[in-house]
Amino acid sequence: MASHAAALKVGLALLGLSMVGYILGPPLYWHLTEALAAVSPSSASSCPPCACDCSSQPLLTISEDCAKHDPEVNEDTEKNYTELLTEEIFEAHLTIITYKMKLREAASLEKHKRADMGLLEAKKVTSSYQKEADKCNSGMETCEEVREKAELALAEQKKLTSKWEERARQKGWRDGATKSNIKTNSNAQAAA
Repeated sequence: MASHAAALKVGLALLGLSMVGYILGPPLYWHLTEALAAVSPSSASSCPPCACDCSSQPLLTISEDCAKHDPEVNEDTEKNYTELLTEEIFEAHLTIITYKMKLREAASLEKHKRADMGLLEAKKVTSSYQKEADKCNSGMETCEEVREKAELALAEQKKLTSKWEERARQKGWRDGATKSNIKTNSNAQAAA
């Protein structure tokens, strides 16, 4: 993106210089030619001076030679030409500014698009983590339910065991007697 922007700036600079050269080139050439002709003695002999009385001729029939050498016409033409140049440069400047604004807008849209893509990716990751968290919570709830059921079953089993112990005691059972009776019985059966 940076190389595109740099290439675009170089292109715009070349376009601006070309426009300035196109606009200012011909007048500068003629001014330079006239200045060289005035300085150079050989050019003075090739073109005789204009000998016309421009003020006596009607405005529409003024010859080109009179228009070239009339100071008032030259001043008006130069002013008009300066105004045209100023207007052309102003339009070129506006074009460049408009183009820069479009470039900035395009860059801004690109940044916004990348930010949106990042946000979308973050939302996807968040959703994935949320699903995993929901699964974990569901597993924890199931585990907790099973633990509670196991505790209830253990409590029921303890009650049942307690009842059986009580019945056994009522029938004469003692804690230590059973173990010694079992050993005695097994020894007697082994001896027999």
